[in-house]
Amino acid sequence: MNGKNNDVEAVEEFGGEYRRLKAEIAKVIIGQDKVVEDVLIAIFSKGHGLLVGVPGLAKTLLVNTVGAALGLSFNRIQFTPDLMPSDIIGSEILDHERQFRFVKGPLFANIILADEINRTPPKTQAALLEAMQEKSVTAAGNTYPLPDPFFVLATQNPIEQEGTYPLPEAQLDRFMFNIWVDYPAYQEELAVVKATTGGGAVQVQPVLSREQILFYQGLVRRIPVPDNVLEYAVKLATKTRPGHSDTPQIVTDHVSWGAGPRASQYLVIGAKCHAMIRGRFSPDIEDVQAVATPILRHRLVRNYKAEAEGVTAERIITELL
Repeated sequence: MNGKNNDVEAVEEFGGEYRRLKAEIAKVIIGQDKVVEDVLIAIFSKGHGLLVGVPGLAKTLLVNTVGAALGLSFNRIQFTPDLMPSDIIGSEILDHERQFRFVKGPLFANIILADEINRTPPKTQAALLEAMQEKSVTAAGNTYPLPDPFFVLATQNPIEQEGTYPLPEAQLDRFMFNIWVDYPAYQEELAVVKATTGGGAVQVQPVLSREQILFYQGLVRRIPVPDNVLEYAVKLATKTRPGHSDTPQIVTDHVSWGAGPRASQYLVIGAKCHAMIRGRFSPDIEDVQAVATPILRHRLVRNYKAEAEGVTAERIITELL
């Protein structure tokens, strides 16, 4: 019972820490509240995020700022068509004593920004995705653990598709969230231009320590979920699958493949974290609904009919909710 009381207190404390974190990030990132929230939910849920948006929307700056506010090490990898797996993992070199020594690549950091992941060939994408899944890398037969926490935010440009290698659906499934970064509102853009065209740079201070982040990641896993919320999350995922007994007509008509069991897991974990950042000890159905779109968006494979009729994944998800 005492452990539960401690966890209830920790959840209340987490709500306050989260608000401090958002305030620190807001010193640099103006607006984009939902994007920042989704990124932080993914981090505290031990998930990875795929940021999709046109160039110039401060995706790189956002990830850099989040890393600074969390006091974590950060590396940016610019993905290009000639990037090899060893360029991101690291490689063995012969040192001056004629011994092979492993030199770690840029993947060895807490937060990785994989910039324009669809610009690099499948071989290098696979190396990154393996690291995301296993939290370790293998080089010359040896396995090297990656730092904990380890979090990948990949960016993708949705408009320029020449010379790109789109991620296959099975690999997209490794990402907890598909986060759409949209243009700022007029007033937000005005504030951005005002803040960035004058002198002086804003310094972001770390709000949480690495130990606190690991503690809160564990806390997300520990908080209880009512049975009706679990059932709702699993039913929501199964409704996206054509051929299921309670699949709605919009899914039967417009979806080739639906979300797998990983979506159900992420819906529950995301709902827990969504409740926690609001200071609540247990999630409800509204929390599942709040995280459903970024979790399901990239897991629905639409068919030709959907493409022809302009039925988006978002519209399908909205109908399911």
